[in-house]
Amino acid sequence: MHRRHVLTAALAATAGSLLLGACGSGAASTADAGTDRVGTGAEQINTSPDQHRIHVGKVSSIAAKVPARIRERGTLTFGLSTGSTPPLAFYASDDRTLIGVERDLATLVADTLGLKPRFTPLSWENLFVGLDSGKLDGVFSNVTVTEERKEKYDFATYRLDELGLEARKNSHWKVRGAADVAGKRIAVSSGTNQEKILVEWSRENEKAGRKPVDIAYYQNPSDYYLALQSGRIDGYFGPHPTAAYHVAASGQTEIVGTFSGGGKAVQGKIAATTKKDNGLVDAYAAALQHVIDNGAYEKVLARWNLRSEAVEKSEINPRGLPRTAE
Repeated sequence: MHRRHVLTAALAATAGSLLLGACGSGAASTADAGTDRVGTGAEQINTSPDQHRIHVGKVSSIAAKVPARIRERGTLTFGLSTGSTPPLAFYASDDRTLIGVERDLATLVADTLGLKPRFTPLSWENLFVGLDSGKLDGVFSNVTVTEERKEKYDFATYRLDELGLEARKNSHWKVRGAADVAGKRIAVSSGTNQEKILVEWSRENEKAGRKPVDIAYYQNPSDYYLALQSGRIDGYFGPHPTAAYHVAASGQTEIVGTFSGGGKAVQGKIAATTKKDNGLVDAYAAALQHVIDNGAYEKVLARWNLRSEAVEKSEINPRGLPRTAE
């Protein structure tokens, strides 16, 4: 079984245990490993290989922005990361088909450009190898715009890079900054942007005479959610898309705060990524703007519970996250 499908199943199974633990026999859950949907009621998410994707028609004026060599070929090869998590790019219930918001948005771009999309699943590092070699025409894989990456790649933005703090439903807890997490036990993955933010908040609280943050670390996503269910932690701070997916899947948690993946320095942005100066970024940005304007983009985000990450404009090479070292 693919590693991503294992993770998907773990998240879904954990969602099921949260539902059953909180609601008893009165609440039925479809969030079990191997089913074609997760979640309950209107919040169900289709995880089958048959996605019934949203499509749009070709726009000739935008398609003309594609370099002639690619128009003649008739295809666009996109890279998707097999290291992503739901709902970004993950394996469907058949354990073979990559689905998720990234594939859906890339499909809208290809539709607008009148080209057939081809998807290549790769590890994170090989996505950039594929761009460098010219084997990939683009990458839709939760890539954040950074100043360092802009030296080698062009970007057309399509989502906000957001982090989400998840707690049990009806917690009556809103997190806007350091004071709101003073004395709270919060789980986070080591070496991440969200860990850096928590550490900064903890120091800020101590300087202000408040209790520090009690930071907890676990090995697997299912461990975070079991700890949240049992009350051993107050919250889990992770990537917003994963948190939003779990909220929809479980029905028993909520997001109590969202923050830029770039921290206070800059609003992080996720972008379609292509090799610098290969002539494609203008076409990608125009196609993305078209589907933003006609509503197809919003429908895709809605089906993956990611409306809060929507952008109003696809920007080319905007300000990125600052360099970590000069």
